[in-house]
Amino acid sequence: MTDAAKPRDRRRRFNSAERVALFLAADGHCTRCGVELLPGWHGDHVDPWAMGGATDVLNGDALCPECNLKKGGSPMAEATPDLREWQHEARERYQSRNGGVGQNFLVVATPGAGKTTFALQIAEDLMSQRVVTNVVVIVPTAHLKQQWSKAAHLRGIQLDDKFVNRNGAVGSDFDGVVATYQAVASEPLLWRRLCARPTLVIFDEIHHAGEGDNLAWGPALKQAFEPAARRLLLSGTPFRSDAKPIPFVEYHDGRAVHGYNYDYGMALADGGVVRPAVFPAMDGRSVWRRAGEFEETSISLAETDEKTVPPALRAALDPTKDWIPSVLLEANNALSLAREDTPDAAGLVVASDQNAARAYAAILERITGERPAVAVSDEPAASDLITAFEKATSRWIVAVQMVAEGVDIPRLAVGVFATRVRTQMYFIQVVGRFVRMRGLDDETTARVFIPSIEPLLSYARDIEKTVDAVLADQEKRVRDLQESGEEFGEPPAPFREIEVIGSSAATHHATIASGTSITTEEKLRAEALLSRAGTAIAKHTTPETVALILRMAGQDSPLPSPRQSEPTTVPLSTRKQELKGLIHRKVGKLSYATSRPHNHIHGDMNRQLNNTITTAPLDSLRKRLEMLDRWLEEAS
Repeated sequence: MTDAAKPRDRRRRFNSAERVALFLAADGHCTRCGVELLPGWHGDHVDPWAMGGATDVLNGDALCPECNLKKGGSPMAEATPDLREWQHEARERYQSRNGGVGQNFLVVATPGAGKTTFALQIAEDLMSQRVVTNVVVIVPTAHLKQQWSKAAHLRGIQLDDKFVNRNGAVGSDFDGVVATYQAVASEPLLWRRLCARPTLVIFDEIHHAGEGDNLAWGPALKQAFEPAARRLLLSGTPFRSDAKPIPFVEYHDGRAVHGYNYDYGMALADGGVVRPAVFPAMDGRSVWRRAGEFEETSISLAETDEKTVPPALRAALDPTKDWIPSVLLEANNALSLAREDTPDAAGLVVASDQNAARAYAAILERITGERPAVAVSDEPAASDLITAFEKATSRWIVAVQMVAEGVDIPRLAVGVFATRVRTQMYFIQVVGRFVRMRGLDDETTARVFIPSIEPLLSYARDIEKTVDAVLADQEKRVRDLQESGEEFGEPPAPFREIEVIGSSAATHHATIASGTSITTEEKLRAEALLSRAGTAIAKHTTPETVALILRMAGQDSPLPSPRQSEPTTVPLSTRKQELKGLIHRKVGKLSYATSRPHNHIHGDMNRQLNNTITTAPLDSLRKRLEMLDRWLEEAS
C-alpha cells in the first residue's frame, strides 16, 4: 500500500502521556538540532499523519518549532494546541493543498468562531517556512484595521494599520500591512507593487467585493493581488455570485466553493464557541401615505414585496413615531434582566443611517438616563469609541454598519435589528455580534429583537431550528448515557456513628494509577523531572503519568506506546459536565420563556435540592433536569 493510500489514524494529536514519553525519550532536547525544548515544542509524526502515519510514540519525535517547520510536506496541525478543533482541521486541509503561486483558499466560518486566529496561524506557518515574507490583510471597515493589527501583534506579526496610500511604502520593521477594500480600489497599481515580495493576502469578509455599490472593488482586487504568492479568503456566511463573480473565488451553481466550512450549528454543537440566540419578533401598525392615498397594515401582514414592506418598515423605524421607542423599551428591560446575571451585559442597536442612530441613542438616554455610545463612520474617533465600549460596563451602543461584522464585543447580549437592510447575509452578520461566548460557563442566551416581517422571520426561524436541533441532540446523548445501564458502582454503605479522638499528619504510602501501585520513590523522581521540565510539559500532566512512563522506559525493549484501550464507562466527571451543560441551556430557555433571571431559577433548584449545581451529585443533577423539563412544559 502506498503512503497516500494508507488509512489515517483517527486521532491526529499526541495526548499528554505520549508527549511526556516523547520528551523523556529525547531527554528534553530537539532530536534534530539538540536545542533544549522550551514551552511550545512540537510533537511531530516521523511518517506524516496526512500520509497515514500513526499517532503513536513509535512514530513520534520531539522537535523544536524551527526544525518541525522546516520539514517539507509535514502537516503542522499538532504544533499549536491552543487552536480549536475546527481550526486544526482547516489548517490541516490548507497544508494538504500546499499548491504553488497564487493558491486560493476560502474559509467560511460562523461569526465568533475564530477566523482571525486561523488566518494568523496560516500566516505564521507560511512565514516560518519562508513561503511568504510579506502579509497584507484587507478589511471592510477602518475599525477592523486596528483589531487585526492588535491580534497579529499578539502572535508576533507586526502589521502597519496606520498605512495610507500616499505613504507609498511600508516600513521595513513591519511584517506587512492592513488596509481597507476601499483603499485598494482607489490605487490598485500601488498595491500590486506592494506584492512584489512573496506575499500572503488575507481578504477579511471577502463577500464585500461583490455587494451593491462595491462591485467596482472586484476588478481592482484582481489587478492588485494577482501577483500574490498565496491568497486566503474569509467570510462569516456562505454567499452567491448574483452579480459579477468575486476575484479568486471558485463558484458552483452560483454559490462560492469553500476550502473549509464551519457553520453556526457545528459551532453550537462543539460548545464553548457560540451561544444560542432567540428572536423576539415585534409586530405593530404602520400607516403611510403614497401618491395622496393613505395605506395601513400591521407589520406582520405586510406583503413580502417592494410595495408594502419598505414603507411599513420605514414607518415602524421612524424615531418620532411610537413603534421603535416601544421596542427599545422592551429591549432595555431584557438587558436589565440579563444584567442581573451578567452585570456588564450590553445591548446593540443596528440602525439604517446616522440620523436614525443618533435619534435612537436619544430615546435610549431618556429610557435609561445613560448616554449610549454612537458608532458612525463620520466620527473620527469611532474605532476608539468601540474599543472603549468593549472594555466598559455601560449599557448600550448604537451603530450603522461599524459593528455589523468583524467587531468582537463578547459582552453584547441584547440587540435590536432596526435597519431596513433585509438580506440574509447582513442578518447573520448582525446576529454574529451576539453569539460569541465568553467562556465555558457563559449561560447567556442572546436576544435579538426584530420587526415581525418577512424575510427576517424566516432567517430567525432557520437559526432557532439549528439551536433546537443541537439542544435535542445534546439531550438525547445525555439521556442515552443515563439509560445505558452504565453506573458507577453501589453507593457506599452508611458509616457507623463514631466519636473522633485525633489523627496524625498524613504521609505518602502509594498512589494507585492505571491499576498499579506507584511507590513514594517513583513519585518523587517523577515530581523532580516535572520540576526540571517546567512548562515544557503540559501543566496538567500528573506525576503518576510520568512515573508510569519512566517505569516503562527503564525496560530493555524500545519505549512502547501507552495503551489506547477504550474506556468501558463514561467517566463521572464527563457525565456530570454534560448534564450541567444541558441544565444551563434549559435554564436559558426557561429564563426567556418566563422573564426570570438565571440566578433566580438556579436559586429555586438550590433551595429544593439543598445544594448548588457546582457541588451537586449526579442524582441531583438529574433531578434538576426533571424539574426544568416540568417548568418548561408549564411555561409553554
